[in-house]
Amino acid sequence: MRHARGYRRLNRTHEHRKSLFANMTCSLIEHEQIKTTLPKAKELRPIVEKLVTMAKKGDLHSRRTIASRIKQDDAVKKLFDVLGPRYADRPGGYIRIMKAGFRYGDMAPMAIIEFVDRDVDAKGAGDKARVAAEEAADE
Repeated sequence: MRHARGYRRLNRTHEHRKSLFANMTCSLIEHEQIKTTLPKAKELRPIVEKLVTMAKKGDLHSRRTIASRIKQDDAVKKLFDVLGPRYADRPGGYIRIMKAGFRYGDMAPMAIIEFVDRDVDAKGAGDKARVAAEEAADE
């Protein structure tokens, strides 16, 4: 019998896995490209692609469903305002996974997961904005 074989458990509990993918989803939406291990990237792809498909609808129910899953309002806003319209005419396949060698410490296979037709300037833009805001607040 093949019970409980539908996904990778990643040596985590259900709650930990749910939080992990919610955080990784927010990071991917914010930066449009992240580096992670290959199994995590392969598990993250269907999660994000379903969220982008829901964001393409643009209705209130989709917005509330996505907000309940990823818990960060900035990511939900970007998903509906930027990514949904960007992929409006694309029937699927919003995410690309590229292998990126092996991690030095434990030889874990690494991968870069990114949006197809991503905005190159989005990577690190949120971090730069946060640093600028903190510096402005200190002055």
